[in-house]
Amino acid sequence: MLSVVMMVVYASTETGLAALMKPLMDGSFVERDQTTIQSIPLLLIGLFLVRGVASFITNYGLRWIARRVVEDLREGMFSHLLNLPARFYDQNPSGQLLAKLIYDVEQVSNAATDAVLTIIRDFLTIIGLLIWMVYLNGLFTLVVLVTTPIIGLIVRFVSYRFRRISQKIQTSIGEVSHVAQEGIEGYREIKIFGGQTYETQRFSRANARNRQQAMKMVAIDSISQPTIQLVAVLGLAGVIYLATRESVLTQISIGTFISFITAMMMLLAPIKRLTKINGTLQRGIAAAQSIFSLLEEAPELDRGQKSIDRAQGAINIEQLSFRYTPNSSWVLTNINLNIAAGQTVALVGHSGSGKSTLVSLLARFYETGSGRITLDGADIRDFRLTELRRQIALVNQQIVLFNDTIAHNIAYGGDDTQISRTDIIHAAKAAHAMEFIERLPKGLDTIIGENGVLLSGGQRQRLAIARALLKDAPVLILDEATASLDTEAERHIQAALETLMEQRTTLVIAHRLSTVERADNIVVLHRGQIIEMGPHSQLLAQNSHYAELYRLQFRNSNPYPLAPVVNV
Repeated sequence: MLSVVMMVVYASTETGLAALMKPLMDGSFVERDQTTIQSIPLLLIGLFLVRGVASFITNYGLRWIARRVVEDLREGMFSHLLNLPARFYDQNPSGQLLAKLIYDVEQVSNAATDAVLTIIRDFLTIIGLLIWMVYLNGLFTLVVLVTTPIIGLIVRFVSYRFRRISQKIQTSIGEVSHVAQEGIEGYREIKIFGGQTYETQRFSRANARNRQQAMKMVAIDSISQPTIQLVAVLGLAGVIYLATRESVLTQISIGTFISFITAMMMLLAPIKRLTKINGTLQRGIAAAQSIFSLLEEAPELDRGQKSIDRAQGAINIEQLSFRYTPNSSWVLTNINLNIAAGQTVALVGHSGSGKSTLVSLLARFYETGSGRITLDGADIRDFRLTELRRQIALVNQQIVLFNDTIAHNIAYGGDDTQISRTDIIHAAKAAHAMEFIERLPKGLDTIIGENGVLLSGGQRQRLAIARALLKDAPVLILDEATASLDTEAERHIQAALETLMEQRTTLVIAHRLSTVERADNIVVLHRGQIIEMGPHSQLLAQNSHYAELYRLQFRNSNPYPLAPVVNV
């Protein structure tokens, strides 16, 4: 409100400057009034002092508002992103989402400052000048206003084009961000497979599309501004033509004529700024549409009301079928599985058989299509999401670590007031991670880089296991938890995991069948269906799908034999 008030004050100084021309001309040069001659300089100084204070408060106030808009929008968007379902991330590239979070929000900020400032202040300036012009001569003002409908039509057409191009620019910015992100994250693969030229061409195409759309915006802006100014000058030319006619010159004073012409000339600058700012305003509107379309995305379905302190861990899956989209094929079909509390169940099968999907449904990353999953006899959809996921610890094959200290990564998501340094060290020792942590310069306080880039694959895996150990959840999901470990480290980790599994329900996803031989129950999935189930020895005795997988894997576990040399 303070900024708006100062805009009114600033706009009034513009009209005041034009109004000063009348006493300056008539009083100083025609009537030679000494009082007027002495007061005009003081009035000018006072006018520009007020103008300067009003300008500072307006600019600072609007910039403060704009940065708060950016802060609030980004916090709201990021918080909302963290609550969106996994299905949303499957369908939206991360580069596009980052472009919304960074680029689109800045466009709204520009519209909230430059555009609002120009629209309000210059609009008030134009109104003030027009009122003064009507006071001086209504006929001349009417001539000027004849051009208004033409200017309005031009602005309407330009606004429509600006908004459409702005939407395309946002999409192209998202493409640039997406390609750049893939290039940065996949630099190792790009280098080893010689993909630099291909990735450079991909980026160049995305970058060129962004440039083309930006130049379209520049072209329309460059054409519209001189066109509008030309139309406005036609009104000015008409006034000058009328004012210089003999019959009119005898009816107005020099001061009135100069003051009117000054007001008209001063109209051109705000009109130019209003037409120029239209592009910024339309970009802001298009960006706001993009932002609010994201904020309107439905968050994860969470209608559950039940809370639970600590589950026993009994899991029952009944008639479960699932597919990712209504038009896609079924990933899981008619799954029935009963897992007793404290039992270790291994899920095995070829890639794409539905193993990871099944455990994703248990954690409610996706909602079941038909059938249900129960935890201790209660449908998991009846639990609040936070309560359900508090009962589950996950060690994924794609380890996610944060650019923070080792201690914070192990204690991630926990209550800092309840997790002590001793607890972190105990979890790290149980995961055999202290062996390498103690050799680091700052030990547990070592920053590990983005996604643990400063650590080896096996070290990252051990930190993920330590994080799961510290959470101490009754249900444990191990998705290839020992995949990145060497033989010696794997032996230690397996011992730690077996101790952990004794009091927890554990679901193990494994391609290496040697790691699941001691599971209480092995579930064999094939094309989304359970085709075999039972202990390791029983499945081998059945001599069916699991036995074939087992033989095939151990047959290929030795180094490939050399091909025989054939003399030709």
